[in-house]
Amino acid sequence: MKKLFSLMAIVTIISVSNCTRIPENNDPIIGIWSKIEFADNSETGRQTNRQEWIFNDVYLGRYHSYDGNQLSVKTDFSWSLDQGIYTISYPGTDMPAHQVSMKKSDEGTVLEDIQGNVLALRE
Repeated sequence: MKKLFSLMAIVTIISVSNCTRIPENNDPIIGIWSKIEFADNSETGRQTNRQEWIFNDVYLGRYHSYDGNQLSVKTDFSWSLDQGIYTISYPGTDMPAHQVSMKKSDEGTVLEDIQGNVLALRE
């Protein structure tokens, strides 16, 4: 009886482990996207503001914002795709969600919002 139970347990474990594979996500948005802005400040001169989105394959990512060399915002985000429109939301923050689409431009591949403004450029 113990041998039968052990055999059934092994078969069950093998069956369950083969059925729980995560499908591979090859979405073209996966990777690092960034936006760099330059601001003139009367006190410090020219300052660089950089935003960075790191998209991964499980519909999550990490957002960073830098003022000069100082990290000012670091948070996680989730993303989804619906009919060519990507929605980027930042749960747990008061940051607004972005709806963007991927476009080719002279600068390279960009994420463009619904109004036609460039949100980020692929690195």
